[in-house]
Amino acid sequence: MAAGGGTTRVQRGTPPVALPRTGERTAVDSPASLLAALRPGRDALWSSPRGTVLAQGAAERLDLPWTADLPGAVADRLRAVAAGGRGEPVVVGALPFRIGDTASLVRPEALRRAPGRLSPSGPARAAQAVVHEQPAPSEDAYRDAVRSALDLLAAGALEKVVLARALDLRTEGPVDVRALVAALARHDEEARVFAVPLAPGAPARGDGAPGEPRVLVGASPELLVSLTAGRVLATPLAGSTARSSDPVEDAARARALLASDKDRREHALVVEAMVRSLGPWCSELAVPDGPELVATPTVWHLATRLEGRTADPSTTSLHLAGALHPTPAVGGTPSGAARSAIERLEPVPRGYYAGAVGWCDAAGDGEWAVTIRSGVVRGSAVRLHAGAGIVRGSDPDAELAETTAKLALLRSALGA
Repeated sequence: MAAGGGTTRVQRGTPPVALPRTGERTAVDSPASLLAALRPGRDALWSSPRGTVLAQGAAERLDLPWTADLPGAVADRLRAVAAGGRGEPVVVGALPFRIGDTASLVRPEALRRAPGRLSPSGPARAAQAVVHEQPAPSEDAYRDAVRSALDLLAAGALEKVVLARALDLRTEGPVDVRALVAALARHDEEARVFAVPLAPGAPARGDGAPGEPRVLVGASPELLVSLTAGRVLATPLAGSTARSSDPVEDAARARALLASDKDRREHALVVEAMVRSLGPWCSELAVPDGPELVATPTVWHLATRLEGRTADPSTTSLHLAGALHPTPAVGGTPSGAARSAIERLEPVPRGYYAGAVGWCDAAGDGEWAVTIRSGVVRGSAVRLHAGAGIVRGSDPDAELAETTAKLALLRSALGA
């Protein structure tokens, strides 16, 4: 759907981002064959309109604290591997929401790639039947948290805060991760679909049993940042509304979102913060006049496409991800006050939800998506998260409905 005048249309999936280099490999795989070869908990799969990558095994785990030192440490390690000519000079994995928590990054033993995204054909196969669901907090408690956030906004302590809620699911048996990935790929042809193993850790409440690997699985509609030969792309999403199965109502909701003062203010806060964060790293940065609409199967979003070039050739995609994270789209603004409010108002730690997931190679090129529309699978336990941006004028019922719509993608893929 076209937006009003003075905007730049968001074209998702462009410009092309080169996939990680794969040495002397000459055989070309297909996305379907890479999914079939995925060993959940041992391998990492990444698929987007730009291509599909399967990172097999772990030549080295780089499970380091997510701090300002991480990008430089990873870049040094990848350059050393590339100079030695042994192993794959690329990392694939996930960054947590909280600064200081452990990043789950793997340098694989082998790397396989395929042109194009994963587009499963044939009948869908259920990942597992859901037999129990437990929200945290409850719907009433989430509404109360939104009201508390509105009080902070009215007092001037915040301009925006994103409040998330968790949903713990239990399935009849261990989740079929390959089937879940295939289901997510069917739902959204533009999403970045992923399944990456997480660093070993003790299970949290509702998070499976000791000894079972944790796998972060999802289909993110939001590009945090990509870097290709110095070219920077970021596409923040902020301001959302649930879609309707009725085409007339769906179009009306999209128009209302684009005209919504509340949602456009929320979106502008995100874009302004991201421009401030990217500016010092870029020699040029193009910013459209206003947002466009982007549709996922369950939600309409406002989106803005930011394009630029890096000022320093040593800058990597991880440096840019670190400069941007956490964006106001998943945290809030001012950032420190928003993080404090999240710690106080959300009963379940986010873990890797609202962090970043993707890859970076020795040249610094890479692609990182915001870790939304995702869940952590551990055996027959799945933990999902979804959040909504709270600004002045937010309505607790509407914010609850937004999180419910965002959770629908994962619940549907699981057969709930």
